[in-house]
Amino acid sequence: MADGRPADPLEAELEDEESAPRLRLSRRGVVVLSVLGAVVLGGLAWLVFYSSVLDVRSVAVQGTTDDRLTAVQVRGAIGGLGDGPLARVDLDDVRHRVEAIPRVAKAEVWRGWPHTLQVKVVQRTAVAAVKGEDGRFTQVDAAGVSFATEAAPPEGVPVVELRLSQQANDVDGVISRPQLVQGAVAVAAGLPPEVAKRAGAVLVHSYDDIELQLTGGATVRWGSPEQIDRKARVLVALMNQKGTNFDVTAPEAPAVSG
Repeated sequence: MADGRPADPLEAELEDEESAPRLRLSRRGVVVLSVLGAVVLGGLAWLVFYSSVLDVRSVAVQGTTDDRLTAVQVRGAIGGLGDGPLARVDLDDVRHRVEAIPRVAKAEVWRGWPHTLQVKVVQRTAVAAVKGEDGRFTQVDAAGVSFATEAAPPEGVPVVELRLSQQANDVDGVISRPQLVQGAVAVAAGLPPEVAKRAGAVLVHSYDDIELQLTGGATVRWGSPEQIDRKARVLVALMNQKGTNFDVTAPEAPAVSG
């Protein structure tokens, strides 16, 4: 080429780009930008964690279905843990507080930005009501946790009652009354739904002599609180036969009479 410039326009463009001056930050510029970035991040952190802009303004409660456990009770249990910036609320502490309520089996807690603390509870469900010596009834769930005592048992829940034989009283030091109650509650928790809804009472005469009283006058000799699942399956099949007395104390040799 006569003038020393490349004939190819693309080569000419590349040469122009290579020869163009490049913008470079000085050390002072880097420091200034770093400081500005830190200031911005610090401001955001202060805004989220320390200012009142994102404070908790409400506690939303789910899962309270009746007046036995209310949203007011849940909020009362949380107390001051639900105050201040939402980001600083200790969710585990709140959950532990809520789960300390006797009727609460489980709780979930999360942040509902920008201003709401969300709480979801699962209430305990009674599988039996244990009749005490004072005539009151303590509700027990499937895990064996006692969570409420009232003057009457819940509707549709079998009542566990100790009617101990002399033999059972004689061995009280070996098998205690709480253990007998625990065994009866396990039986109640293991009853199939079609049997549980008919079970009015679970009577404990001894460890090996538990009896179910069903609505309509039928009775079930259950025996000990062992092999609960197997006895339950056998009982369901047995109740398809006519009779008023069902015996599953030995599930391999059940019987029907009456």
